[in-house]
Amino acid sequence: EPADLSEWWSVFNDPVLDDLIEIASRQNLDLQNAGLRILEARAQLGIAVGFQYPQTQQIGGEATANQLSENAPNGAGADKFFYNYQLGFDAAWELDFWGRFRRGVESANASLYATLADYDDILVSLIAEVARTYFEIRTIEQRLVFARQNVSLQEQSLDIAAARFEFGAESELDVTQAKALLKQTQAIIPPLEASLRQAKNALAILLGILPTEIQDILGPPKPIPTVPIEIAVGIPAELLRRRPDIRLAEFQAAVQSAQIGIAKADLYPSFSLVGSIGLQSSDKGGVRSNSANFSDLFTSGGITYVIGPTFQWPFFNSGRLKNTSRVQDARFQQVVVNYQNAVLEAFHDVEDATVGFLRTQEQTGFLSESVEQYKRSEELSLIQYSEGLTTYQRVIDSQRNLTEQEDAFASATGSVGINLIALY
Repeated sequence: EPADLSEWWSVFNDPVLDDLIEIASRQNLDLQNAGLRILEARAQLGIAVGFQYPQTQQIGGEATANQLSENAPNGAGADKFFYNYQLGFDAAWELDFWGRFRRGVESANASLYATLADYDDILVSLIAEVARTYFEIRTIEQRLVFARQNVSLQEQSLDIAAARFEFGAESELDVTQAKALLKQTQAIIPPLEASLRQAKNALAILLGILPTEIQDILGPPKPIPTVPIEIAVGIPAELLRRRPDIRLAEFQAAVQSAQIGIAKADLYPSFSLVGSIGLQSSDKGGVRSNSANFSDLFTSGGITYVIGPTFQWPFFNSGRLKNTSRVQDARFQQVVVNYQNAVLEAFHDVEDATVGFLRTQEQTGFLSESVEQYKRSEELSLIQYSEGLTTYQRVIDSQRNLTEQEDAFASATGSVGINLIALY
């Protein structure tokens, strides 16, 4: 059966991560912008649908007083001053013979679905980025725990080396080597603390909150979330139906395909029905009493109308219009190539994440065993050194190796989860 991946982050069983994703889904500003683009696309679709009906519809009227020039040509015997009253309704409807408006609706409808896919794509990326940053934070916290533990171990070994030097059992070389290793390990901590602060700041931006507010949500340092050994991802080919970036590329191709039809429709004549009906009246003989003449506006003699078909054919612009159609077709071919590339990238992403998830699991297994052995080695070398059975060089080697392996183990453990997030 197809795997239910709608809330894939729940496999980590981390309530803090669940809260972070819920906040980001509600407050992230990029996601809000994507939602507003959906509203815009819906309105654009409404405009495109409206073009299938009479495009010009208006009711108008006027009441004017008019004074003609005494010196106007052919003005002999004409009224120089008169009132004019008009009230009418105009309409124009271009008939969609060649499907231009239908293709416009098709394009706008695909554009709406593209904005929905874009919203989903941003949401998927947002949740993944929140989870990835959260894993990064917990990984850095674990690396800091290991670094501070090793600082403590090396301080203890420095005390032993200093005591043996004071009693004359060893040379000052052991003390200087112990101090050098301690300072080297302490130097790891400041950049880790800086990275931790930067990761928290990045997480705050994803959540749409101020960086000062993030610590209250994260709480105290916690271990890296446990990652399941096996996961269900479903049939690989289902990615084409699940991934919103592929749906987005598909709908973008549909949007552009309809633009070709719109451009081709401009090559043919456009037919329209136009009409207007109204009432008109004016005073006669220049009489300046407008009350008697305004009532004539609503008599049968005041009716005016115009109705009939019209057509336009930009025949002499056919070369330009043909090239416009070719432009739209070339753009369509580009988005088709983008769609094909999106499909390939989808499988590329999954293959990379899958192999990363599996191989980092193997790596953590080896590193875990290596850390245990180096811990035992560090304990034995320090005991032997305390009893004068070995040199301090063995203590230094074992402590340095332990520090490096524990840091690598923490990084690899976090990488397992980050690869799983990338896969989802």
